[in-house]
Amino acid sequence: MPDGTQKKPSRIQKRNRRKILDAALDVFSQNGYRGATLDQIAAEAGLSKPNILYYFQGKEDIHVTLLSQLMETWLDPLVELDPDGDPQTEILDYVQRKLDMARDLPRESRLFAGEILQGAPRMAPNLETALKPLFDEKCAVISSWIDAGKIAPLDPQHLIFSIWAATQHYADFAAQVSVLVGADTDSHHRASVHLSTMFGKMLRP
Repeated sequence: MPDGTQKKPSRIQKRNRRKILDAALDVFSQNGYRGATLDQIAAEAGLSKPNILYYFQGKEDIHVTLLSQLMETWLDPLVELDPDGDPQTEILDYVQRKLDMARDLPRESRLFAGEILQGAPRMAPNLETALKPLFDEKCAVISSWIDAGKIAPLDPQHLIFSIWAATQHYADFAAQVSVLVGADTDSHHRASVHLSTMFGKMLRP
């Protein structure tokens, strides 16, 4: 094999990596980083612990890989906030995208929340280099809409925090929500209507 080249992973190797990461997502989202073990991940993936260590250096390597993959997905809804769009529509669409993510990606939401609650020891660089510039950019967009009188005079930073809190709650506190609303198959729609009404009133000039 020529110097500097690497053999491409086989289909089985790609499949095993996906199995490990999917299993780890379950384990980390349920037990947190500190409570998770390689043995738990191996059992969930249906692989041996040495097999896990063939693909990853250890628990932290798996965790960092998951967080790195998650970051882009997590930022996408905010990226889509269009400065040239109708301000109320753009913000309410952002609320809906975040609520849909809470429904569709609850494990990822809990993984992210767990990392932040620990002080972001493995994700801090990504928060600084990826999230902070995007957050500042979108806050500036919202400020320009406020200055133009297109939406009510709200604090842009705390508006975004409120959206995160109101939407991610449905994933991070899913067990509590399930007990309180029961087997309500329409709960996502109800949440959507409620949040759209609430934020719509807040945004109205």
